[in-house]
Amino acid sequence: MPKILIIEDEAAIRRVLVKILSEESNTYQVSEAEDGLAGIELIKNEDYDLVLCDIKMPKMDGVEVLEAVKKIKPETPMVMISGHGDLDTAVNTMRLGAFDYISKPPDLNRLLNTVRIALDRKELVVENTRLKKKVSKNYEMIGNSDAIFQIKEMIEKVAPTEARVFITGPNGTGKELVAHWIHQKSDRSNGPMIEVNCAAIPSELIESELFGHVKGAFTSANKDRAGKFEAANGGTIFLDEIGDMSLSAQAKVLRALQENKVQRVGSDKDIKVDVRVVAATNKDLKKEIAEGNFREDLYHRLAVILIKVPALNDRREDIPLLISYFAKRISTDHGTSPKQFSDKAIKLLQEYDWTGNIRELRNVIERLIILGGDEVSEKDVKLFATK
Repeated sequence: MPKILIIEDEAAIRRVLVKILSEESNTYQVSEAEDGLAGIELIKNEDYDLVLCDIKMPKMDGVEVLEAVKKIKPETPMVMISGHGDLDTAVNTMRLGAFDYISKPPDLNRLLNTVRIALDRKELVVENTRLKKKVSKNYEMIGNSDAIFQIKEMIEKVAPTEARVFITGPNGTGKELVAHWIHQKSDRSNGPMIEVNCAAIPSELIESELFGHVKGAFTSANKDRAGKFEAANGGTIFLDEIGDMSLSAQAKVLRALQENKVQRVGSDKDIKVDVRVVAATNKDLKKEIAEGNFREDLYHRLAVILIKVPALNDRREDIPLLISYFAKRISTDHGTSPKQFSDKAIKLLQEYDWTGNIRELRNVIERLIILGGDEVSEKDVKLFATK
């Protein structure tokens, strides 16, 4: 049932509005506040689907209420109630984010029509927000183990913030999935998600890749080129395997984090960037710091929030779910019906030493689907899942 709050200092007008909304529709739950301050307190503690707010009130006028609501509950639609002398102000409130305004005394049809449209709009906004926050199926995180539950819970808390996140764990455990979840559940989800595998880029090219270069900066620099930090502006940059980054590049990344500025290779011009950094590594960075291979100050800049992704051997209870998930995905990719795995086959796979983690498991499942019988058996696992 949609919840509507009426903020109006004139008791007679409040009674009229409540009467109209209550008698014309039994689907609205209507609350009242006699002034702006009381209304703000209610809005802080309750989620309303619509607020009807008078403009001229003591203690806090309607414009101030509107500005406050846009800060604390920006998704809540506001319809302003204006007297004859308030029409110019009412129009201006729409520039400040009000959904609409109605005049005193309220016209029955105009009021109900405005309320219906505003509530429909709120429903669309909520659904759109939900879809934006929904993680793509390509980056599903499968598992019911305590370790996976804790990671998901951490992501829910961290994603809406601007905090930098540092993800650790062995190769093949799904650190990039965590990074994508953080981005897609953040307020930056409409912006780009740029991935950089620091281990895959030669050390002499990493700075150009991250920060770009100007024409003539080096032999093959034929034209100006933007770097990954610029490409990620307004979104998230994921620095995977950051433990393999050169010390020189680390210094420039540190500056970018400190000042929100980058310089292209061969240029002394600062370029402002608005980027959230998520980093990951399979290395023990404390050890790398002690050996002089990684900057301690950069580590502390990156590691505001630490998320450790466990090895598959440490969450074997998730293996049956992962087998089912991969079997369906792989069969769909191959255009075949999903194969079933016998209980004994699943049990044997749970006992396997997964040094390659989830990446290795996926490859083994694909091999078993291609080479195994109509139902993948224990015998198939012994024949085709061995190293």
